[in-house]
Amino acid sequence: MKERLKASGLVGELSAEFAGTMILILFGCGVVAQVVAGGALTDPAGGLGNHDSIAWAWGLGVTLGVYAAARLSGAHLNPAVTVALAAFKGFPWKKVAPYALAQLAGAFVAALIVRWNYTEALAKADPGHTIKTQGVFSTLPANGNPNLPVTEWGALRDQIIGTAILLLLIFAVTDLLGTPPGANLAPFIVGLIVVAIGMAWGTNAGYAINPARDLGPRLASFLTGYGGAWRDQYGNFYFWVPIIGPFIGGLLGAGIYKLLIGRFLPTAEPEPPGRVPAPEE
Repeated sequence: MKERLKASGLVGELSAEFAGTMILILFGCGVVAQVVAGGALTDPAGGLGNHDSIAWAWGLGVTLGVYAAARLSGAHLNPAVTVALAAFKGFPWKKVAPYALAQLAGAFVAALIVRWNYTEALAKADPGHTIKTQGVFSTLPANGNPNLPVTEWGALRDQIIGTAILLLLIFAVTDLLGTPPGANLAPFIVGLIVVAIGMAWGTNAGYAINPARDLGPRLASFLTGYGGAWRDQYGNFYFWVPIIGPFIGGLLGAGIYKLLIGRFLPTAEPEPPGRVPAPEE
């Protein structure tokens, strides 16, 4: 009976990770489809959105996905987050692979829904389903712009830095020994972190900062007509960059937080948020 309860608990956690990641991708890939495909058909000047609307929708997708899943699973929604939590916060390593698979599945299903819903617009804007609209689903170096010479290694560097920033700040926002946001506002703040990363670090590689976010939709696009989904605009295999980079960056960012901040925080009852601790006498 006890084992069955444990099993059902894990099933609930995985279901929450699936649903939360699906919500994230529905808004994320959905907004890119609206801007890239819908905008190309109705207003080439970008009347249906632009880079800022993409950044905000991705951030709001994170916020809403976290609110949906946090009670059951902690709402990682990102294998790089799961691995970092296992390495530095005691999350069980035996749950890492199941969580990552649930996240990948949620991203895959959401991308299929976006692909299905925007079938006509994508077919009209890009009949051959080429690199022109591949960015709706997965990231590319320089966002697919051949005039900006970002190599796979430059994009890898970008993904390491971007994900390091993400995890450093997630650890800061969720550390109860620090000054975490009150009134259940942490998901909103995490969403703002993603918006800020998108606005500041979006040019070189499209700020995937999440292996499931990129691989799930990339696989969905490949299975629905995007034969070049695994390559970039230069014809090079690129799919590995937004997988490897976030894992490295996530561990790096979490480690930097622990080194520079976490180890200096008091281990006793934390001070109320906003209160400056009194100096020791």
